[in-house]
Amino acid sequence: MPLNERFLAGLASADLKPEEILESVYVPHSHAWEFVSAFRQAQCQQNALADVNAGMRVLLKEGTGTIEDLSISYGGAGAVMVSAQKSCQRLIGRPWDELMLEEACRLLLEEVSLPGWAPGGKVEFKRTLVVSFFFKFYLEVLQELKKLAKFMPDSHHYPEIPDGFLSALEDFPITGPQGVQRYQSVDSHQSLQDPVGRPIVHLSGLKHATGEAIFCDDIPTMDRELFMVLVTSTRAHAKIISIDSSEALELPGVVDVITAEDFPGTNGAEDDKLMAVDEVLCVGHIICAVVAETNVQAKSAIEKIKITYEDIEPVIFTINDAIKHNSFLCPEKKLEQGNIEEAFEKVDQIVEGEVHVGGQEHFYMETQRVLVIPKAEDKELDIYVSTQDPSHVQKTVSSTLSIPINRITCHVKRVGGGFGGKVGRPAVFGAIAAVGAIKTGRPIRLVLDREDDMLITGGRHPLFGKYKVGFMNNGRIKALDIECFINGGCMLDDSEQVTEFLILKLENAYKIHNLRFRGRACMTNLPSNTAFRGFGFPQGTLITESCITAVAAKCGLLPEKIREKNMYKTVDKTIYKQAFSPETLIRCWNECLDKSSFHSRRMQVEEFNKKNYWKKKGIAIVPMKFSVGFAATSYHQAAALVHIYTDGSVLVTHGGNELGQGIHTKMLQVASRELKIPMSSMHICETSTATVPNTIATAASIGSDVNGRAVQNACQILLKRLEPIIKKNPEGTWEDWIEAAFEQRISLSATGYFRGYKAFMDWEKGEGDPFPYYVYGAACSEIEIDCLTGAHKKIRTDIIMDAGCSLNPAIDIGQVEGSFIQGMGLYTTEELKYSPEGVLYSRGPDEYKIPTITDIPEEFNVSLLPSSQTPLTIYSSKGLGESGMFLGSSVFFAITDAVAAARRERDIAEDFTVKSPATPEWIRMACADRFTEMIPRDDLRTFKPWSIPIA
Repeated sequence: MPLNERFLAGLASADLKPEEILESVYVPHSHAWEFVSAFRQAQCQQNALADVNAGMRVLLKEGTGTIEDLSISYGGAGAVMVSAQKSCQRLIGRPWDELMLEEACRLLLEEVSLPGWAPGGKVEFKRTLVVSFFFKFYLEVLQELKKLAKFMPDSHHYPEIPDGFLSALEDFPITGPQGVQRYQSVDSHQSLQDPVGRPIVHLSGLKHATGEAIFCDDIPTMDRELFMVLVTSTRAHAKIISIDSSEALELPGVVDVITAEDFPGTNGAEDDKLMAVDEVLCVGHIICAVVAETNVQAKSAIEKIKITYEDIEPVIFTINDAIKHNSFLCPEKKLEQGNIEEAFEKVDQIVEGEVHVGGQEHFYMETQRVLVIPKAEDKELDIYVSTQDPSHVQKTVSSTLSIPINRITCHVKRVGGGFGGKVGRPAVFGAIAAVGAIKTGRPIRLVLDREDDMLITGGRHPLFGKYKVGFMNNGRIKALDIECFINGGCMLDDSEQVTEFLILKLENAYKIHNLRFRGRACMTNLPSNTAFRGFGFPQGTLITESCITAVAAKCGLLPEKIREKNMYKTVDKTIYKQAFSPETLIRCWNECLDKSSFHSRRMQVEEFNKKNYWKKKGIAIVPMKFSVGFAATSYHQAAALVHIYTDGSVLVTHGGNELGQGIHTKMLQVASRELKIPMSSMHICETSTATVPNTIATAASIGSDVNGRAVQNACQILLKRLEPIIKKNPEGTWEDWIEAAFEQRISLSATGYFRGYKAFMDWEKGEGDPFPYYVYGAACSEIEIDCLTGAHKKIRTDIIMDAGCSLNPAIDIGQVEGSFIQGMGLYTTEELKYSPEGVLYSRGPDEYKIPTITDIPEEFNVSLLPSSQTPLTIYSSKGLGESGMFLGSSVFFAITDAVAAARRERDIAEDFTVKSPATPEWIRMACADRFTEMIPRDDLRTFKPWSIPIA
């Protein structure tokens, strides 16, 4: 069977029959004057299905360069492979020149047509790739013909390829990353036994790598255990008329169907129910749950549950629709300083613009999961759960079951990633599973598939921002007015706090005398969005930095000059009147300029761009002032429990949860320093609500800070008790002292406690001290884009981060690198796609692209600023969990820098709407050229079936 158009198009007649096997594939040798090439463009370089791919082959007549045979096929430009046979036929006999290229592009666009409603969307982009790929092929063949012409002096004269076009022929190579990590070594006078400040390896690192680390679903199956599967809404906004579970209950292995009527206590809060009762507010809203003997039986049963709906109007998905319908979750949040109206009247120039930032999925490696084990008496429950906040799970279960909190113990050994997605949501799953366990009297295991997890849980809030900035011609910004709207989804969740943090953090590193920041959280019929690493900062600060870029373009200055001119310079107060010193911020900025050789590389980028038309480089450097912590004192408290056993070994328990960020490793470093014994003598078993009660969520970058202070306190109490024994026998060993203490009936167990940092915010007055301290940093990134395809390559990134006196530089640099890469994903490849009915399409790694190893910059250097003293915190260390997210925007602004260079060269307006993520589609279409102009716009007016719920 020939591997021809019929076979490649996937026609049933060309398919293998069940009894047939593929024995061999014959690939013919190419002939002289025959050229073959393939092209591909996807959302990212590796591990992604192509948006469009193409195979092209041409056979030219020797000596004349006319086309004898031509075949062109495209994948991704239709439901099956498309062969442009008519176009190829009409081009036979044409010489391989510019006129043929123009004609070929016109013919291909006619034949390989994509209607506006084509599956997968991206119609304009895909049509542009159809001709962009052919242009690349045209250049490749010309280049090969030039080589042949050298050996055949009498051959046909072929068109010259301009030098600036040659780089279009080179694909971006796939390279492994390399880089340097710099940090300060510990003081020479520090005891060799003291691990604080040393790069101690993550204590579970090897177990993670080998698969020996035990996560929630690795707990062996319990006796009589049942599986639970959730039934979710297929409508975005509707009344529930009826739920018929009779057919499901008749299936083998099905034990029960749990509905809201089975809850002995409360069904969540009034505006945030655990299970839908009369009305569903989004696709993915939990309606009921099936409990069965096996996971397979439970999944089969959910197909048999019949739910009757009656749709309710309006259905709102986008921020624009929410604004139109006045659909908001909470009142507006506002901060203002100076006189904004007066300031706008006294400036040289004013620029207004919009910024769109898409949402982001948490995509933790371990999806949401819980195992609930009912005890035989007193309504006791053991709950093993993957959460950042076990106390919240405990309280929610208590309220749902109407039993005291003291009967419920939540256990967290470790969590396979959280990023904020396991702060509030696990309580919902824990409570529903607990109802099932109490009702059936059997253990319940609830484990979400990736697809269900992404459908149900929500993620980072998409943002739409409008700005108006007034500035002098020298680049000094005098007035800035920003209004933001975030898409909160269907319930309040954390949206009010995210709005507050967004507004509090909008100024970033800049001192602007006249400011007005306003923010609203929109209510839409999408799953409720929730906490996510950075908590509003990565979205909001993109607006501020986009203002800087816009001002630079209008002033004819470089963005880094505008940043420097407007940065905080001396001890000052923020917009909310909190005093701080920007000295460390300026050190990070200057160090980053220096370490990255920024100024010389800026000149090299400009030189490259002058010489290359279809490839452009961009470079950007961004500063960061990131506020750490919760804006409330009570959320900064922490407790710990430390036991010393008679053999001298120590068991440490604290209120923080191990999310992979190394908190347990750091806590043992603290305990080791305080007790002056090696870490090998210590152990942390798990976080449990039975050992440390009333814990606060491990979030807001302060887990190690506050729990470290609690562990320190417990160890100091124990050491004080041991003091008389140590004085009596100073030459004794630790084991001798502990044995003596036991004999003398000295308690070898202590509770440590930290009352927390003071933090408050008065929104009426618009002032307060909401944050204990700031983390400063700067990042420089250089990239290269392919203007024909929208692909980009990350060449180099340099990060300078202020970690104070790092508790563990190996872990802290890992946190900086990890959050930078996650931020880079937010700003470049991670794109949520919904159907017109509000169904999330991108529900797994096929459609949703987190960064892979090939997305890491080729050269990736991270330096921790030499130690700076922060007396407030444990050993002057700083929490680095979230801050690095925003530094990923240096890649985004390097991309926009490259796009702006392309647009300048093509005489197109340099200012364009800032939209994140900067996907290949956005990059390609922003680099407008002769090929994008060929795309007719009529078919684009029809409805596009894939959209991002931003604006």
